[in-house]
Amino acid sequence: MATLAPPDLRDARAEFAGGRSYLAACTMGLATHGSRAAVMADLDAAAAGHADPVAYTAIVERTRASFGELVGVDASRVAIGSQASVFAGLIAASVPDGAEVLCVEGDFSSMVLPFAHAGRGIRLRIAPLGGLADAITADTWLVAFSLVQSATGEVANAAAIRAAARRHGARTLCDATQAVGWMPVDAADYDAVICHAYKWLCAPRGVAFLAISEDFAPIVRPVFAGWYAGGDPWVSCYGHEVELAADASRFDVSPAWQAFVGAEPALELFASLDAEAVYAHTTGLAAAFRAGLGLDAPERASAIVTWADADGRDLARLAEAGIAASGRAGRARVAFHVFNDDQDVADALAALER
Repeated sequence: MATLAPPDLRDARAEFAGGRSYLAACTMGLATHGSRAAVMADLDAAAAGHADPVAYTAIVERTRASFGELVGVDASRVAIGSQASVFAGLIAASVPDGAEVLCVEGDFSSMVLPFAHAGRGIRLRIAPLGGLADAITADTWLVAFSLVQSATGEVANAAAIRAAARRHGARTLCDATQAVGWMPVDAADYDAVICHAYKWLCAPRGVAFLAISEDFAPIVRPVFAGWYAGGDPWVSCYGHEVELAADASRFDVSPAWQAFVGAEPALELFASLDAEAVYAHTTGLAAAFRAGLGLDAPERASAIVTWADADGRDLARLAEAGIAASGRAGRARVAFHVFNDDQDVADALAALER
């Protein structure tokens, strides 16, 4: 059974005041000590009239760089914003008229609705996750999918999807919101990767990222361009004759400053961790819990475990035991993160045996 070793994960756990009996990172992450201190200090400064917008810009840039480090791309390939659905809408706005977009049956709606309502004759086709690679054809312009399914915790066969997309000349858009933070993700493997940081990256809500490839970026229209999309946001504040940034920051959405204040320490923490060690720890705990319930092992390891719970009875048992979990689509759902350990597995299993 997994434990809180090696040392860097023990140090990571020390950054969280909570963690014991919290099995809901897939719903909302826990704030780190560093994030709490930063937000409180910023509130004090703002209340005293000492908030500094230029300093906020530096915070945003450091956070952008940390995300790039997490997903293996240069910061120049990363755009910042506040919501995953906005970035999905950005991509949807650039799908050619009448083109086909292939999405996953039952995927999180933020990865489907922007394409379903894009208009312009765009054709949305839906396939089950397990058959997504086989569903890609020469007519498919874009494959949009979540790397880890929110409702079930199922991990996509990303290698097969990417290979099929390359074979048929289709673009790939991957939502890694339920993956980055516990699972190694290489954004360079896709045309675009979206991630909201308030779950596994333990940032405040309102911090999202888009990593986009160099050859896909010129195809995407900066339809949400505002003052922050200029080469120098403090020069591009007024007028229409503004030259947008040459890199991915041309897709930036003006940042929620206070959210990025809290996100900076959290992203810095996760960027400093050994991604393979985090993956082994989180999936090891999930595997132990799954075995304790007698559930079959998934085809690809996941830090999220779900099982049928249509009447919510198991979720209620967990709640009665003081364990934070969640229910989605008629299933109970638990998640194991760096702040969890073997005791959390044992406590959750004991609660379900009552």
